[in-house]
Amino acid sequence: MKLVIQIPCYNEESTLPGTLRDLPREIDGIDEIEVLIIDDGSRDKTAEVAQTHGVEHVVRLGRNRGLANAFVRGLEASLAAGADIIVNTDADNQYRGEDIPRLVQPILDGRADIVVGDRGVASLPEFSPIKRLLQRIGSWVVQTASGVATPDATSGFRALTRDAALRTLILSQYSYTLESLIQAGARRMAVVYVPIHVNPQTRKSRLMRNIPHYIVNSAVTILRAYTMYRPMRVFFTFGGVLLLSGLVWAVRFSIFYFKGQGAEHAQSLILTVIFWALGLQSVLLGMVADLIGLNRGILEEMLYRVRKIELGAQGEGATADEAPSDQ
Repeated sequence: MKLVIQIPCYNEESTLPGTLRDLPREIDGIDEIEVLIIDDGSRDKTAEVAQTHGVEHVVRLGRNRGLANAFVRGLEASLAAGADIIVNTDADNQYRGEDIPRLVQPILDGRADIVVGDRGVASLPEFSPIKRLLQRIGSWVVQTASGVATPDATSGFRALTRDAALRTLILSQYSYTLESLIQAGARRMAVVYVPIHVNPQTRKSRLMRNIPHYIVNSAVTILRAYTMYRPMRVFFTFGGVLLLSGLVWAVRFSIFYFKGQGAEHAQSLILTVIFWALGLQSVLLGMVADLIGLNRGILEEMLYRVRKIELGAQGEGATADEAPSDQ
């Protein structure tokens, strides 16, 4: 059983050494542990620091492409390196390396496809009151959208099985945390949360520039992912609201009509027609989107099988050290 610990990095030469020192070198049930760094276009010596500390794999991206892209590139490289389990952690040493055995245990026990570290965001002293509130609200929204119990939606400390990594597709340019949970729920993967500890903050979050930026980007990511995997529910709900609104105006017009005042309230009839037309269009769009979603599901399954075949063929003809990278 091989574990690859992947660490997306962007200008982390000062914090990376501490993160690497804290990583476990032996875990019960794991035969081999390797570390993979994704250098997301750093302008400092992040890659050199990683190599100095004996990191087995360094993937260099030519320019900064964002956390979501770095996460996906890390999964690809970890799979190519022969990982059976992949752990993702942050380079700023927010998460404790000593919690990695706890993180992978549900996978070793066969209870989980994905395991996420629960920081206890509702009471985390490192977060401001407003940030704790936003984290709780965001986790509730993701839980509602995914159907998966989600105490900490934005935790990047997570472990994936090889199969779960092969099935992971991230389209967001902002972050992978929210979309991957909604995706996992849609595919009925077993997601388990385990309590973890966090280290004192070493720097400000680069993902959360300010509160409005965080809210807007998170909301767009959740809505896009949910619509992608539950299109009929989204469009039918929207269409139902429009149809009910049209019904309200229809009732209003009927009341005035039977009072002999219909001509004076023709606008209610016009609004009824508009709302019903829009509602029916939304329902039809939902049906079309659902059919498109079925085709997307077929394509995703084909992509999953192709990736398995490619990695199998690569494993026969290349060693782990020859895993594809941008070095």
